[in-house]
Amino acid sequence: MFAEERHRKIVRLIRERQSMEFSALRRLLNVSPATLRRDLTELEQREEVLRVHGGILDPGYLRRETSFDQRMLENGAAKKSIAQLVAKMIPDGATVFVDAGSTCLEAGKALLGRPHLRLITHSVSLLEASRHGQAEILCLGGVLRKVSGAMTGPAALGALKGLRADWALVGASGLDPIEGCSTTEPSEAELKRTVLTRAHRKVLLADSSKWKRASTVRFAAWHDFSDWIAERPPAGVELKGLLASGLKLHHADFPQS
Repeated sequence: MFAEERHRKIVRLIRERQSMEFSALRRLLNVSPATLRRDLTELEQREEVLRVHGGILDPGYLRRETSFDQRMLENGAAKKSIAQLVAKMIPDGATVFVDAGSTCLEAGKALLGRPHLRLITHSVSLLEASRHGQAEILCLGGVLRKVSGAMTGPAALGALKGLRADWALVGASGLDPIEGCSTTEPSEAELKRTVLTRAHRKVLLADSSKWKRASTVRFAAWHDFSDWIAERPPAGVELKGLLASGLKLHHADFPQS
């Protein structure tokens, strides 16, 4: 395949999918990493693609990123069932990091009424809700991403490196059976990676609609998590391999709508 033909195919794939991981695109094109990097450099100079850590975006993708308020309206009952299940698992006296995603917000709210817990978070929405809770709250500062309501950047990362948690509740935008867990934006991905190095028990909170729907920036392999909580078991033979590797899947047998 000649370079121009590859370039047209890359642009078409990115327009269709809006985002792709570098490794997935390389497999589809069957080219070396060096060749793909050269192609992407040229396409980025022409402003036809946008490169981020580990992935490639349609240049308009970030402008179209679903807002936090919109995500809160999606699969709301499933998110609440996940939150209720993880809240039952966490004992009094624990220190818990709560991520800034919509499912994690529901989990954080389920924990706020317990005075013998300490919650660490960078979620502006959870901080607002905590004014009426009893749990101790430790807030991470940083730069506010308005679309997600998350504090990110060097200040948040620096604060995390001085903290440890018993539990980390982390969300994801996409789950790939092979690649692992991904999100939409590099700064949030970096914060998630750091959180996973600072906690003892690492719990993925993601409903089954995310299964086989990889997002742009990979932030964790499956072995980086000890548990995955979903509202129901996701379908797919690949799930057996994940469970065989030691990942514990918990689900609430949420009724089908």
